[in-house]
Amino acid sequence: MMKRIISLIGIAGWIFSANAQQDSQFTQYIFNGIHINPAYAGYKEDIYVQSFYRSQWTGIKGAPKTFSVAADGAFNNGKVGLGLIVTNDQLGAQSYLTAYANYAYRIRTGYDDDGQLAFGIAAGIVQMGLDGNKLEGYLPGDELIPLALQTSTVPDARFGIYYANESFFAGFSMTNMLAKYIAKKNLQDNRIPVPQPHLYFTAGALFPFSEDVKFKPVILFKDDINGPSALDITTFLQLKELLWIGAFARTSFDLYKKDYQQKGLAKEHAMGVILEVFATENIRIGYSYDYSLNKLRNYNYGSHELSAGFYINRRTAAEKRQLRCNKF
Repeated sequence: MMKRIISLIGIAGWIFSANAQQDSQFTQYIFNGIHINPAYAGYKEDIYVQSFYRSQWTGIKGAPKTFSVAADGAFNNGKVGLGLIVTNDQLGAQSYLTAYANYAYRIRTGYDDDGQLAFGIAAGIVQMGLDGNKLEGYLPGDELIPLALQTSTVPDARFGIYYANESFFAGFSMTNMLAKYIAKKNLQDNRIPVPQPHLYFTAGALFPFSEDVKFKPVILFKDDINGPSALDITTFLQLKELLWIGAFARTSFDLYKKDYQQKGLAKEHAMGVILEVFATENIRIGYSYDYSLNKLRNYNYGSHELSAGFYINRRTAAEKRQLRCNKF
């Protein structure tokens, strides 16, 4: 009974905060930065195809589920990165389908051209939906609940900057740059979720302990205009160029005053483990598990995330091996 109550409260919260739709959350963004930054397109040099599946707060009815497929590669002697990413979110009765084409222009930097500075932009569409068939009203004939699936499609854009060399990377990006403003003018049903602009900053470094062991700390800061800011801190060990294994902590906080933010919102706190295996020279498989540290932990079994990536080779074996081992 308590789980059902929590589920209904959560779904009701999603409906009445429809103007505060957030981006998909991926713990394994580290393995493919194109999910949060279009300037990452082509960073791995080879053509790379990857899929993500995330089941959040397992055990809660209507909990978020996300599936994403991305493909990108470098062209024109590495000066241009091109990518495509499609993501589908399901949050109770809400749905959120996006598709973006990514373009990045990449500039070699440093004395030995060991660094790259990239500027990226993505253009695409966002389809927002609310399915009344998945909702139950407190009273028969509740007019707040739509009679069927309501959808709206709007264009959108993203922007990003990304720098990386052999031992350090940093990036800044902004998502949902247009969708909110176009939807505000054209959306007839204000119950349909509208994506809000998000800001991302991420940075990390690679420290070799020995030939077989490397250490990688990474931070991710995320902010949206209608909710708390969030910080992820992740640490990895790379073992024999075959396995990344690590742990992470996530917290949310109020970085600055937001008068329009709902008062008394519970902060998100979580921790977990993350790993990625080079199953073969061309295949990478990842898994992560999140465990909530707030009151929500009593009503769910954690969040699970799976990823699988495949390289389409464009280089010799020796070049590929060295390239991939140095990639974040």
